[in-house]
Amino acid sequence: MKKIALVGLTLVGVSAAVWFLALSVHEGEAGGTAGEPARAARYYRDPMHPSYTSDRPGKAPDCGMDLEPVYATRGEAPVSAERQQMIGVRLGRVERSRTSGTLRTLGRVAIDENRVFPVRTGCDGWVTRIFPGVATGNTVKRGQSLASVYGRDYTTAQRSFLYALRASENPPPVVPGGDPDQPILTLQEARLFLQNIGIGEAQIEQLAQTRQVMLDVLLTAPAAGILVARSVSPKQHFYRDVELFRIADLSHVWIIAELVGDDQASIPPGATARVSLPGRPATAVRAKVSEALSRFDGASRALKLRLDADNPHLILRPDMFVDLEFSISLPESTTVPAGAILESGLGKTVYVERGEGVFEPRMVETGWRFGGRVQIVGGLESIVVSGNALLDSQSRMRHGDVGVHD
Repeated sequence: MKKIALVGLTLVGVSAAVWFLALSVHEGEAGGTAGEPARAARYYRDPMHPSYTSDRPGKAPDCGMDLEPVYATRGEAPVSAERQQMIGVRLGRVERSRTSGTLRTLGRVAIDENRVFPVRTGCDGWVTRIFPGVATGNTVKRGQSLASVYGRDYTTAQRSFLYALRASENPPPVVPGGDPDQPILTLQEARLFLQNIGIGEAQIEQLAQTRQVMLDVLLTAPAAGILVARSVSPKQHFYRDVELFRIADLSHVWIIAELVGDDQASIPPGATARVSLPGRPATAVRAKVSEALSRFDGASRALKLRLDADNPHLILRPDMFVDLEFSISLPESTTVPAGAILESGLGKTVYVERGEGVFEPRMVETGWRFGGRVQIVGGLESIVVSGNALLDSQSRMRHGDVGVHD
């Protein structure tokens, strides 16, 4: 692990610390007054990108300008230990290592939209009966009768089916140019219409056998699940295309987690999480982050992450809040303490301790944040990778020597 001392700024002392540290760097660059001997440069830096430094004069590789000297004289105004303590300066470390830990957050259980089955009306009519056990929260089976309804369009559709059935059994003579399969196609269309207005297969078969129109049509459950909504009562009138019941299969559910700030980039698709009910850790199940694109909530500024979870024992119910635990393992990276980053409108800066109370600002590019540390993707890499001798030599730092650059 390679390390270099950095400055971390406490919240209370940020303004004062920045002023003192900037003063020490600025004063160290000033030239000597008249009559004073010429001063030796401690190092040279790029005037456009101060993070680029060299121990000898030359040209900046990015813009071709002359590297400007930074002088080492008594005018450098180091920040004393007493001042550092007064303004709340703390020293941290640049580290290159793997980062791992646990991210904990809350989630809300939601119904899987692919497992929702509404029961809608296909015609105008009236409810003649609601069957026992058909109430919100009850479990229903596929094909179970929910309600019986009456409507003139229901009886008309049944008569059309019986007419098409008789025509298919005793087809009329085919006229020249006619389609001999037309009776069969008409019967199939009539059957499909009965299905679309809500008449189940059992009643269609009963109609075909008895050849008797049924005044009461049974509305049945299209799938097994929990009755999550019911909006009808006996003798109630309804119009076409109105939802009377809604059934949800809760054996598989979604969990919506809200991630804010730096946590948004920590959970990739396919990651797994431990899901448990608050106060009931023994009820834990596993959930997997969906490949679906996460939604951003502008009001809460949170990223809504969707997870898929099997729920065979129906422990998870819609709108429940659950505890989520993600195991995070990030690749080896260069990181610094989060408090070492000073953010402004111009960029992000860290202060590098050069010894004897002298600090140098470095513009850096940052990546993820996790566990109180921030990934550095640019600005300190040249020191960490190529300046090992400098990082390990406290004596050279105290005398103002600077490591090489990439």
